[in-house]
Amino acid sequence: MQQPSSFKPTLSLLDATMIVAGSMIGSGIFIVSADITRLTGSAGWLLLVWLITGFMTLTAALSYGELSGMFPRAGGQYVYLKEAFNPLTAFVYGWSFFTVIQTATIAAVGVAFAKFTAYIVPAFSEDIVALDLGWLQVSRAQLLSIAVILLLTFINTRGIKSGKLVQTTLTLIKIISLAALIVCGLVLLKPDIWQANWTAPWHLHPISSATSYTLIGALGAIAAAMVGSIFSSDSWHNVAFIAGEIRNPRRNIGMSLFLGTMIVTLLYLLANITYMAVLPLQEIASAEKDRVAVAASQAMFGEAGTVLIAAMIMISTFGCNNGLILAGARVYYTMANDGLFFRRAGQLNQAAVPSFALWIQCLVACAWSVSGKYGDLLDMISFVVVGFYMLTIAGIFVLRKKRPDAERPYKAFGYPVLPVMYILMGLAFCLLLIFYKPRFTWPGLIIALAGIPVYYAVMAKKRPTTSR
Repeated sequence: MQQPSSFKPTLSLLDATMIVAGSMIGSGIFIVSADITRLTGSAGWLLLVWLITGFMTLTAALSYGELSGMFPRAGGQYVYLKEAFNPLTAFVYGWSFFTVIQTATIAAVGVAFAKFTAYIVPAFSEDIVALDLGWLQVSRAQLLSIAVILLLTFINTRGIKSGKLVQTTLTLIKIISLAALIVCGLVLLKPDIWQANWTAPWHLHPISSATSYTLIGALGAIAAAMVGSIFSSDSWHNVAFIAGEIRNPRRNIGMSLFLGTMIVTLLYLLANITYMAVLPLQEIASAEKDRVAVAASQAMFGEAGTVLIAAMIMISTFGCNNGLILAGARVYYTMANDGLFFRRAGQLNQAAVPSFALWIQCLVACAWSVSGKYGDLLDMISFVVVGFYMLTIAGIFVLRKKRPDAERPYKAFGYPVLPVMYILMGLAFCLLLIFYKPRFTWPGLIIALAGIPVYYAVMAKKRPTTSR
């Protein structure tokens, strides 16, 4: 049988929206509110961190709608950066995407899946060492994370229909489940706890101390708190990577970006209101292993509820990783066809998917799974991700000047005010993160910048071939 040379456009607007929402809703909303609360110490600031993140996410998604309408083909952000700037910028993004952004995100979500599996099956605890090499200790949770990544990669090599079925089904389940948790929390609201949480809603301080931050310290605390919320709201743009497999991509990518990010932003805000309706801030901050959703469910339903919510989060993280794995390989496929990645990554198998690209993505993600813990991975990813979002949104301004007459089925909402606001907010976030969380942000930056010499090495290798 002859191998297909192009993708099959089989995904509907619903499927595309479920990829946006499903890639966003993973583990973060059920975990990171604990760290945000520890850093901010108040109900108002907890919600404001999520509101700022939601505003940035919606602004970026609406801006990407213009780019996706202009360039409705596989590769998404990689293509936008190449068209707006140059192949070097696009390659550095693709390099960062492969080495850190997508692969470390897959690993972090896989570790989170194991974290909640361990709640039901303690044998998979991250505290139990399965392999001790002296210089490296691998827990059972990390091994489970690797197993899940391998399984989902295999499913996605069987074709887009297999990945689509898993993604749409699990995303609908987790949206309904999260909505049900929110409704139950609001119905079972505990007035005394709610009132106590809102006694001093804007007193920004570490939860362990009543002492307020200095101005600079407050900005650093807000930036550090946003690491978790930005990670939880990330990967919304994955749908643009699979543009070649979406029906009517000029319309449906932009629509799915708006619908998916809006749904998730509202769910995230309501979920945090639910946590504060049944748990004191101190308990949110000190939830065991940061499993805030489990603690909230236990407060509402007792022990039976905690098992139910842990199972729900397992479904959520499983579905999230499916979306990440499905979409990520399409970037490497596009890079390979530009001569900037392994040649085999640019080939489709008989199921019309880039199976080699899927498996090398799997290999790097598995390596990240054993390299660090959930929080460490978040710090590294968030800094690099926001940096490239800013650059891509700046590309809208460049393309408006370079190609004023190009077809734009969508135009960036609020242009130029909202895109400029995103860039300024993103810049402040990245600068503060460099100073206040340097341990992992600097390595993320160094890995990204390492793509520059790699690009020139690849181009030098290509020149003799192209000159014949």
